[in-house]
Amino acid sequence: MADFLDTPASTKLERAFLVGVQTRERAPGEGAELLDELTELVENLRLTVTRRVLVNLRQPTPALLLGSGKAEELAEQAKADGADVIVFDEALSPAQQRNWEKLSGLAVIDRQEVILEVFADRAHTREAVLQVALARMEYSLPRLTRAWTHLSRQRGKGAMGGEGETQLEQDRRIVRDRITHLKAELAEVRKQRSTQRRLRQRVPVPTAAIVGYTNAGKSSLLNALTGASVLAEDKLFATLDPTTRQLQLRGNQKLLVTDTVGFIRRLPHGLVEAFKATLEEVVVADFLIHVLDVTHPNIAQHHGTTLAVLRELGADEKRTLTVFNKADLADDEERQRAHRLDPQGLFLSARTGQGLDHLVDRCLELIADSLGATTLLIPHGRYDIVARFHEVGHVQHEEQRDDGVFIQGRFPPSQAGTFGPFVLAADDPRAAPREDPA
Repeated sequence: MADFLDTPASTKLERAFLVGVQTRERAPGEGAELLDELTELVENLRLTVTRRVLVNLRQPTPALLLGSGKAEELAEQAKADGADVIVFDEALSPAQQRNWEKLSGLAVIDRQEVILEVFADRAHTREAVLQVALARMEYSLPRLTRAWTHLSRQRGKGAMGGEGETQLEQDRRIVRDRITHLKAELAEVRKQRSTQRRLRQRVPVPTAAIVGYTNAGKSSLLNALTGASVLAEDKLFATLDPTTRQLQLRGNQKLLVTDTVGFIRRLPHGLVEAFKATLEEVVVADFLIHVLDVTHPNIAQHHGTTLAVLRELGADEKRTLTVFNKADLADDEERQRAHRLDPQGLFLSARTGQGLDHLVDRCLELIADSLGATTLLIPHGRYDIVARFHEVGHVQHEEQRDDGVFIQGRFPPSQAGTFGPFVLAADDPRAAPREDPA
């Protein structure tokens, strides 16, 4: 059952009547695909779908989005089906929501409010809870005159307002105060996250962020790579909270891998803004791992949606590895379709482990490309430098010599001051390995 932010505390919504829209601007069939996605979102809120209706919309109307005749028909149908709520797979203005609720006598919500509720249901850490709360408050502020709105249950005894203040004025003041408070709390959380990130960056370990459409298998991939135990369920937005785990690669190379919240078509802009702190892991990562479900019929749309959100975050120019997950379940046609999307993409299965070694190899290549190749000879008395190279660099070959420890490898440019005194010139006869690197 769902208990939406904008419904009275005593009202439980259990049965939903869904309305999808096919416009001229959308590709044929896209409205039906989006309605399928809305169905899954609604069912994630434990609502029973009584009926799904797809409306061909030539021109939206300011009052009801649809024409008055069609609106009356749908309202009567929803009531006849015993629905508690009408859910639109289209953004409704505050006025349109009010008009629909007056016409139908039912709660009326749109896709954005459904996504907000799903996010609220999945949030666990303090940061995610605050971010969802902020997005919900900003969404609700212009909608306080809806028939299903009453925020008095959220008000303390000391916030009743002055004489003559109307209920609506009180509610608006309450919401604005909560928005201000939530923004202040989020600012503090971001400071803490920034501090944690700076501590991590003292030891410059490369970082990768796993991104992709919701339910593509990102958490499963993190678990398979690192042995983590991140929640991985077959449902939209199974986890919202970013999780970072360390992956040990060959040559003692370390990689920090972060699982991020899944993207979705028409993600509410307010949520993108509210989740900037969480999605900062995408922005600051050295490279991205873009996960796609190779078996999903809408893989092309999912690919485009993720790229669009990355553009909005300013992360679309980052080096990216495309990964086609669930390859163990894919047929030849699905593989060919995926290959056309990205000929360089890797096919793997987070469930069986198939192809994970190829992903690790590609990660090592990307790390190596970002580091400076070099040859060092470190005196035996400076094993602290050897240990430091193992900690922050990538060792490709190492051998013990009479005059020191010979290392071929790569290290971040920021560490040049530490390793520079031990770098051998290319024409130095000592720069060639004596042992077979293989």
